Amino acid sequence: MSARALHAVTRFGLGPRPDQPLPADPERWLRAQIRTPAPLPGPDAADCGRVSRLRRDDPGFMPSGYFPQEARAWLGRLLLSPDGFLERWTDLWCNHLCVSRRAAGVSSWGGHYHRTAIRPHVFGRFEDMFLAAMRHPAMLNYLDNVASYGPGSRAGQNGRLTANENLARETLELHSVTLEGGYAQEDVASLALILTGWNIGRGPDYREPEGFLFRGIRHEPGPKRLMGETFPEGEEGGVAALRFLARHPCTYRNLARRIATHFIADDPPAAALARLEASLSASGGDLGEAARTLVALPEAWQPLRKLASQQDYAVAVLRGIGAGEEGVEPLLNRLGAFDQPLWMPPAPIGWPDKAPGWNAPEQLMRRLDWVSALSSGLAANFPLDPPELVERLRGPLAPEEVRLAVARAPSRREGFILALAHPGMHRR
Repeated sequence: MSARALHAVTRFGLGPRPDQPLPADPERWLRAQIRTPAPLPGPDAADCGRVSRLRRDDPGFMPSGYFPQEARAWLGRLLLSPDGFLERWTDLWCNHLCVSRRAAGVSSWGGHYHRTAIRPHVFGRFEDMFLAAMRHPAMLNYLDNVASYGPGSRAGQNGRLTANENLARETLELHSVTLEGGYAQEDVASLALILTGWNIGRGPDYREPEGFLFRGIRHEPGPKRLMGETFPEGEEGGVAALRFLARHPCTYRNLARRIATHFIADDPPAAALARLEASLSASGGDLGEAARTLVALPEAWQPLRKLASQQDYAVAVLRGIGAGEEGVEPLLNRLGAFDQPLWMPPAPIGWPDKAPGWNAPEQLMRRLDWVSALSSGLAANFPLDPPELVERLRGPLAPEEVRLAVARAPSRREGFILALAHPGMHRR
């Protein structure tokens, strides 16, 4: 068993599965996944728009929108996909441009957002994904742009209604240039005005499209300045402003840091950051090129050191024991019990990507309690012995002391607990 192959499926992917052979050529296996993903089935914009407008007493009302079916399909791919790098890379960008179903309207649109605004662009140009995300109803609902009015617009009631700055602020601070870009509060206010009118259609009853709609009646008239650049009024001004931000050098630095922090270390080496940033800059924000650069970085092949999130750990354990479709519902429930419910980050910055976000004693105890309960069933029914499971999951990456402890465990159940909960299993 190749240590490098196990490293590839654990750090870059989601963990090994017993029904998926380890790659003979790990780098080639990773590069082969850098492609435009095939479209995924699911409710279309007409379905999502209709359901999002239903009232509690309307026929067909769905309290959670399309979330349950979209979540089961998404988690099924995490458990079963042979393309772990593609799925992990997609999850990274879903977290970078996150929405939360805590917000009104997102439960109906969230799966559609991840399937159509993020996933198709994960190996394309960042600016295309960025623009698709900013125009999607899930993002416009989540960050309140649907409630934004230009005070000088026809709908602004002579200044009584104002621009909502939430989307503009998070776009600058988190999604694009960050504070390193040197923007000021006046730039936040200006971007908010630029994006007034970016809204959601009300469907055929109003002769409006489902999904994005530019409402000119709410748009602040006149050209606007953003970080030293002037943008025209209208929808085209918003598109130009977002593309400007997506192409900014500080945005490329932000994206490089996101990638390196997720795949290499909480404090990634400066050389790795520089190469990723240079790749993004030279390619015009091509995320596929950034992925190829990442795979070629020697720093990405250093020993596993990243502490897995609750989701990463749960997925790796269930993949490791060969869970199939029957594992999807327990995984969905487990993420809630682990306080990392799917598509419900606590803030627009997304889920943490560093150890302090996941190493609280209570969080680690929840993992141990879950594995303890899981091991009771494994002891009775699992076809492998605990030492064989360690070999499957970590092989030559497992320290000798772990192998000895598992082999000497006083019972099968305790052996499985050690196999699934030793410190190395929490690293990727």
